[in-house]
Amino acid sequence: MAQAEKLTTREENFSDWYVELVRRAKLADYSEVKGCMVIRPHGYAIWENIQSVLDKMFKETGHQNAYFPMLIPESYMRKEAEHVEGFSPQLAVVTHAGGGKLEEPLVLRPTSETIINANFAKWIQSHRDLPVLVNQWANVVRWEMRTRLFLRTSEFLWQEGHTCHATEQEAQEETLRMLEVYRRLAEEWMAMPVLCGQKTESEKFAGAVSTYSIEALMQDKKALQAGTSHNLGQNFAKAFGTQYQGKDGQQHHVYQTSWGVSTRLIGALVMTHSDDKGLVLPPKLSPVQVVLIPIGKKEAFVFSLEACKNIHAELLSKGIRSKLDEDESTSPGFKFHEWEMMGACLRIELGPKDLAKRQCVLARRDNAEKQVVALEGVAERVVEQLEAAQRDMFIRAQKFVADNTFVVNSWEEMCEKADAGFLLAHWDGEAATEALIKQELGLSTRNRPFNLPQEKGLCVKTGKPSVGRVVFCKSY
Repeated sequence: MAQAEKLTTREENFSDWYVELVRRAKLADYSEVKGCMVIRPHGYAIWENIQSVLDKMFKETGHQNAYFPMLIPESYMRKEAEHVEGFSPQLAVVTHAGGGKLEEPLVLRPTSETIINANFAKWIQSHRDLPVLVNQWANVVRWEMRTRLFLRTSEFLWQEGHTCHATEQEAQEETLRMLEVYRRLAEEWMAMPVLCGQKTESEKFAGAVSTYSIEALMQDKKALQAGTSHNLGQNFAKAFGTQYQGKDGQQHHVYQTSWGVSTRLIGALVMTHSDDKGLVLPPKLSPVQVVLIPIGKKEAFVFSLEACKNIHAELLSKGIRSKLDEDESTSPGFKFHEWEMMGACLRIELGPKDLAKRQCVLARRDNAEKQVVALEGVAERVVEQLEAAQRDMFIRAQKFVADNTFVVNSWEEMCEKADAGFLLAHWDGEAATEALIKQELGLSTRNRPFNLPQEKGLCVKTGKPSVGRVVFCKSY
């Protein structure tokens, strides 16, 4: 595909636009193994930035990183009945290794509650061993039938936190504390507004007592579950015998949590902010915050390049992720297109006429605004523009969510607005009703947001009493 060829537009086909953009922006590509992906350096750099932010927040809240095997004895998966039932269709199982058949098949981890609990049971003896607060950065395998780069693949990267506590209250506090960490990542770093709330019983994690999520709205008005935090209660602790001796001298099962986000967040970034020209990335997470384009031919190019090198060095000294495009074989227009596709947040254009006036052009990727600024103090202006872009991207995304969130009070309204975005509707709390709505309209419950005032009403489908509204939406 020629680099100058235009993307399919979002309006023409959002799905095709997304896949084309992920590949053209060099974020990821398909693997030789069906359902898996190759994350390219530009895409992995975004993941590294996300990792850096989250890892710091995890450690600030007292968590330590560890690593557990990706091969899990099949018998471990069977110890928690609801857990194995929930994951059974997605399991990849190793039956042969070392030239022979294994005595017990090994499961490629779909998640690590079981293998981690087997170790927690050995580590924890006394109340003095609590709390246990660990996180691991790892890959997981969930054999998906229908895949899409970053959003749903058979193997993906993620982090999974696992904690043990002495009391139910401590576990619940931890569950919500980590959900807030995810909210901060989404809103303060990804510039992506989210709904924080509790999942319904049907949508909770297999084996959890309760599940909480952050839900984002993509530009095609579909929801994306961007992170989850689970209160596991004592379910896994009882299955694996994870106990401690309390101050009362008695044995007690621990209370546990688990929580995670994955490389799906890169897909969320693409679908929340990007446009028909390519990637639009929030400056806080973009691998390339500034690209410098020297303009001119022959000797003029040399002078422009030298000036760009000075600016580049100054930006790097201030911790700004800056790239200098020194390629003389392509035109400025081609470079502009290329870096727009790659999502560079700010472009500095500098040619011989600019040099003569001791100025340069700053072009913002997020809103296409250009301004001429003096070379003196340009680094400070760059910082200002990056901060403005981060702020403005969040405000625009907030407005999009507000404009595409609707209160619906009847089945007719729900049918009419099935493709319109977040729908706040009364539901009778019955799993059968939830399943029927999903079957007929393709709408699933996302969560019951904490900040959504709850009032009693009547279910839009059955007319039965409802304790309050939940968010319905088509989703990824």
